[in-house]
Amino acid sequence: MAKKYTREEILDKLNGIFSFVLDTDVSLEEKTTAADVEGWDSLTHVTLIGEVEDEFGFRFMMKEVVGMKNVGEMVDIIAQRATR
Repeated sequence: MAKKYTREEILDKLNGIFSFVLDTDVSLEEKTTAADVEGWDSLTHVTLIGEVEDEFGFRFMMKEVVGMKNVGEMVDIIAQRATR
């Protein structure tokens, strides 16, 4: 049976991904939005989504991508869909 990630594990992985893509140390919280992170614009968002999909081994649905309002909502989707 596949094991699910904890919210803390997901946030840790997201911090690494965001720090890599944005080339700066990032400290994400569940309430963090793009407006809170310097360099997180629409073009970077596409790259971030791709890196997150690669890391967790699934593809977001378009409605999920456009519906995410903060990092916590991204964590929710990953927690529901990703297994290791």
